Amino acid sequence: MTSPSARPSASHSSSPRPSEGSSPCPSESASPHPGPRPKVQLTGAPETLLATLYGRAADSRSKRPILGDTMALDTVRRLDYDFRKMRLNAGDAAGVALRARQLDVWTAGFLARHDEATVVHLGCGLDTRVHRLDPGPGVRWFDVDFPQVIELRKQLYSERAGYTMIPSSVTDPAWMERIPADRPTMIVAEGLLMYLTEEDGTALLRRLMAHAPSGELAFDAFSPFAIRTQWINRIVVRAGARLHWGTDAAGIAALSPRLEIVENVSALEVPGIEKLPAAHRLGARAWAKLPKVRDMARMYRCRF
Repeated sequence: MTSPSARPSASHSSSPRPSEGSSPCPSESASPHPGPRPKVQLTGAPETLLATLYGRAADSRSKRPILGDTMALDTVRRLDYDFRKMRLNAGDAAGVALRARQLDVWTAGFLARHDEATVVHLGCGLDTRVHRLDPGPGVRWFDVDFPQVIELRKQLYSERAGYTMIPSSVTDPAWMERIPADRPTMIVAEGLLMYLTEEDGTALLRRLMAHAPSGELAFDAFSPFAIRTQWINRIVVRAGARLHWGTDAAGIAALSPRLEIVENVSALEVPGIEKLPAAHRLGARAWAKLPKVRDMARMYRCRF
C-alpha cells in the first residue's frame, strides 16, 4: 500500500489531464521484455501502490528527474495495466519522487553509519528502493507486503543476496519472527501508516521497536485534518480505499519513551521542493503558509 503524498498542489488538485505538464504516458511505450506481461489484479488500498510506481516512472522521463528511477519506468512498461487512468500530472509525479528521495536519503545515511544492519521496508508495494540504494554485503533487507503484492514483485524483480520478500499483512505479528534482532534496524514505511487504524499502526511500530536492539524509523504520516478531508485525495478515492490514522509530532513521540524525533519536515517543505514544476512550486509555497494545510502530510526520521 502506498499513498501518494497529500500535497494540495498535486494530489489534492482537481483532476488533471495526463498531458498537463507531464511526460507522455510511460505505459504507451513497448516493453523490452519478451513474453506475457504480468496482469495486475489489485483493488482498494493495495491498488494505490500503482499510482506511486507510475509517479516514479513519470519522474524518470522528465527533463530534470528528481529520483531518476528508471527501473520503475521499466516496471510500468512490463505490467498489463492501463496507467493512463491514474491521471497524474507533473506535480503529482514530482511529489511522489520527492518523498521517495527523502526516504532514500535517510535510509542511505543510516546504512552509511552501520555497515552491518537490517532494513525492514513495510508495505513495500512495487518500490525499487533496495535496488536504488544497492546495500552492501553486511545488510539484510526485508520487504513486507500483502501476498498478492509480493507475488507480483517476484514476477518483476530479481533475487539478490541479503534480500528477502515476506508475503504478509504488516499488521500480522507472525512475520516479525523472520526478522533477526541482532543488528541496528532501519524501518521504512512510505505511504502506509495512514491506511492503518491507530491501534494497528501504533502496535506495529511498538512491536518493531521492541524487537530491534536499536535503530531508526523513517516514514510519512497524515494529520487528523488530512484524514477528515480524504475525499479530496483523488488517488485514494479512485482506488476505493480509505484512510484511518492521522497523527502529529506529539502522537509520534508518545509511541515509546525510547523514541526521539530527529527530523520532521512537511511534504510542502521537503528538500528539493524547488524542483517542482513552476506552477506547482508556487502553489506549494502558498499552501505552506497555512499551518493546517502545511501539516497535512509530514515526514519523520526517528531514532530509538
